[in-house]
Amino acid sequence: MPRSGAEARRRLQQAALELYQERGFDQTTTAEIAARAGVNERTFFRHFPDKREVLFDGEADLRAALMHEVAEAPEGLAPLDVLLHAFRKAGRILEENRPFSEPRLAVIAVTPALRERDLAKAASLTEAVAEALRRRGVEDRLAGLAAQTGWAAFHHAAQAWIDTPSQNLDAHLLHAFDDLHTLAAASNR
Repeated sequence: MPRSGAEARRRLQQAALELYQERGFDQTTTAEIAARAGVNERTFFRHFPDKREVLFDGEADLRAALMHEVAEAPEGLAPLDVLLHAFRKAGRILEENRPFSEPRLAVIAVTPALRERDLAKAASLTEAVAEALRRRGVEDRLAGLAAQTGWAAFHHAAQAWIDTPSQNLDAHLLHAFDDLHTLAAASNR
């Protein structure tokens, strides 16, 4: 039996991920997750509102880190450069969780209910980033476009990091944002 709430939470996440990989998300119950983690089902629901949220637990931390880093970015940076700064700092959260991140993305990719939740979470994070840019004085229209574009680059870099683990996430982020700048410079009106 886990002694701390943090340990129980970690064990529930690990148990859920293992069961989702073995049986699939739809075939796994919260009771089975709790049993694998060595806790009762009430403990599961003290930590997570449903079995989907086990895989999306870090959203609040990522949101807070992104909002903070956008606010703290050096003055004078263009919106996409502000986002690169923020994603590079906040990306450390993902790098610290790589053993969980990689199989988590694989489970999400094959589970429609989780893909839907992932899209909703991404939309929420994108809006939070846009709001942080607006607070820096970026025009509303540009803040939304920069947030959506930046989030797409972040997602692209994160997938490249999973696919090519020989480079760290930071290197993939730099490459993705360099590619964005190249695309923007190559466009003709």
